[in-house]
Amino acid sequence: MRFISSALICLLSMASFSQKLAAFRAEDQPAAPDYTQEKYWTALPFRNDAADVIPKDEKWIGDSLKDVDVFYIYPTIYQKGPTWNADVNNEKLNARIDKLPVRFQAGVFNASCQVYAPRYRQGIITCYYDTLNGPKGLDFAYQDVARAFRYYLEHYNHGRPIIIASHSQGSTHSIRLLHEFFDGKPLSKQLVCAYVIGMGMDPASYQVLKPCATPHETGCYVTWSSFRNGYDPGKTDLVGKVCINPITWTRDSAFVPATASRGSIFLKIKHRRWNHAASAQIHHDYLWVKTRIPIVQTFNVLHLMDYNLFWYDMRKNVADRIKAYLIK
Repeated sequence: MRFISSALICLLSMASFSQKLAAFRAEDQPAAPDYTQEKYWTALPFRNDAADVIPKDEKWIGDSLKDVDVFYIYPTIYQKGPTWNADVNNEKLNARIDKLPVRFQAGVFNASCQVYAPRYRQGIITCYYDTLNGPKGLDFAYQDVARAFRYYLEHYNHGRPIIIASHSQGSTHSIRLLHEFFDGKPLSKQLVCAYVIGMGMDPASYQVLKPCATPHETGCYVTWSSFRNGYDPGKTDLVGKVCINPITWTRDSAFVPATASRGSIFLKIKHRRWNHAASAQIHHDYLWVKTRIPIVQTFNVLHLMDYNLFWYDMRKNVADRIKAYLIK
């Protein structure tokens, strides 16, 4: 409990970790990951890793039986350090990435998808507060993500359907990835859905790619950012111009009670399912949430819990969209 509580306080109060760094220079950043080596992937199919944890009432489905890939991009875990971008050989940082976002977020997809998740030189949290150097650090991080995705396409994909999944900084990168590789491109035919969570999106950024409007629509994207019911986040990168309700998978503003939710997770995936633990209502293109989960209910900004609050709703929706895609 102490570890997860500390992580919540840490990540839900990200602005307090902004620090002063020397001006960004690409040559000062850690060495690039080599995606030909498996150690530079935090998750790969046919391998036991953090993305393979499943609830205790489920049985593992072999990766050979899954027809769809998910390419997952994790959020900012690099809070403090000497460089603008993280070192992918930092074992302590990698352990935190594996135990938190990879387990709780990439794991959502493991019942239906082969999971691919590259390690990348993510930008330090200060990137979101320094308008001069921050964009350079985030662009530097994106180059790793794009390079990993190209490697995935060339060596792993083999023409299979694709889901893009991400959170927070990962969504900053997936927004760009969708534009570069999918929007109006031939690869869009392979896109089942993009789950671009925890970062504001503007539909006008794309020429062809659209936000999903129904639970079974494919070739589109979904996004939301979670806040305590009644809280106004003001101007923030977390809020854009579109939001979906992750219980109904529609974009209307009707209040959806917790009784309609399939369930949340909090401390552990294996041992506790929080049934009917979160309601959801779209308000000004972000999500108002009421939850009975301890500790979580005391925060106004529920950014860290964007996936956890609707974990089982997401798991079901992934399966539904895959089924619809394969039929189509």
